[in-house]
Amino acid sequence: MATLVPALTAVLALIFAVALLDQWFERRHTYQLIWAFGMLFYGIAAGAEAVAQASGWNELLYRTWFLVGGTWLVGFLGLGTAFLLGKTRFGYAFALCIFLAGLFTFLTPRRNPTEYADAGSLPALYFVVALAFAIGIAVETYFQNERWPRIAAVAVVGTAIVGLGLMLTTTLPAPGYLVAQGSNVPDPTLFPSSLRLLTPFTNVTGAFALILGALFSTYVFMPKRRVLDYSLEPGQKGDSFLFNLIIAPVAITVNFIASIPGAVRALLTGKLHSRVPAVLLIAIGAFVPTVTDSLYRFGSPTLYELGHLVGVVLIFLGFLVSIEVFREIRIPFTHRVLRGARTEHSTAP
Repeated sequence: MATLVPALTAVLALIFAVALLDQWFERRHTYQLIWAFGMLFYGIAAGAEAVAQASGWNELLYRTWFLVGGTWLVGFLGLGTAFLLGKTRFGYAFALCIFLAGLFTFLTPRRNPTEYADAGSLPALYFVVALAFAIGIAVETYFQNERWPRIAAVAVVGTAIVGLGLMLTTTLPAPGYLVAQGSNVPDPTLFPSSLRLLTPFTNVTGAFALILGALFSTYVFMPKRRVLDYSLEPGQKGDSFLFNLIIAPVAITVNFIASIPGAVRALLTGKLHSRVPAVLLIAIGAFVPTVTDSLYRFGSPTLYELGHLVGVVLIFLGFLVSIEVFREIRIPFTHRVLRGARTEHSTAP
């Protein structure tokens, strides 16, 4: 049973990656390719856990699990959301995600000074880098430039490359791996702070981007009732724009709640845009592993692997529901169609 859960997670994630890659070959949307990489990393990380559960951990599995699952996976999934919403003002939210990731990275060693005794000035450096990327993304979003996802890509891919370089130059004490006490779940504290501090930098950014992107898409594509008005259009006076930027989260929340009855009616009549239920499934799928990972960090690893399985199932279902991502479902890289081309019953805004 201990091997079955991560093995199922790995198989589902790899099937999902192949399906996304097939869709990218057909339609050439950048977000499909990035998500394909993200799910590939999901499958590799879970596969490393499955092999380790079956035959025991070794240094190669331990390094692969941490590098791919800890510093690459979530960041790439969040980056795919950035490219999906690249023509919108979601850039402000993504900038906030990177800023919060940098802040969390900066504060983490202060909460656990003993665990990060070798961190030195790295937390401050990571925070400054995150702040610079956040400002760049926010500025590009303000001027309505669709280049802001490219800046996000530099941040995520750059972090992945830095992580790879640090991993290749890191020497681990024998036996080359560490598991949590009383379990066979890997413990990352054997790695130096320079590597471990990359995980909040990428995971906070990616997880928040997935969840906020899903909620943002839901709000954009659901029938809306505007109770509170706001505007993020450029060209406003500075004080007006800052005021609108501050009240936007409150206005969106109030309008979202007020729009729920209309969305329910649209769902019951088959007129709800497919992205709404799709992104809600994706948001829940991103949230579940975040919760189980947090429980693991607080000393409860029991649900760690199960949370990853539930997460990939929900995210997979969300993508399958989305007509935009999977307009037709077929055997990858063939013309064998399992479900014919679907059309939206609701017009995209």
